[in-house]
Amino acid sequence: MGRRRQYCRQRAYEQRALINRGEAGALPADAVVLSADNAADLSDRVYQVRCAAEDVATALDEGASAIELRELCEVLIQACPGCRRVGV
Repeated sequence: MGRRRQYCRQRAYEQRALINRGEAGALPADAVVLSADNAADLSDRVYQVRCAAEDVATALDEGASAIELRELCEVLIQACPGCRRVGV
């Protein structure tokens, strides 16, 4: 069964025409392309920084001591340099 051959050839022609005109998959000049692994790694690092920042905010709301806040800030600072290693 499947699609009629004429239909499949038409779709193949349309795809080739798009590619030849440069319309298929065109990226903006300022686009950044990451591999799936790099994107997942970056997402993990951003999540770590977000969690560390939320921990600091929660500690502030709960009236944590200066020592505890300093420790939480150190964790946040340690999480940030990893975000600079995007891998692009």
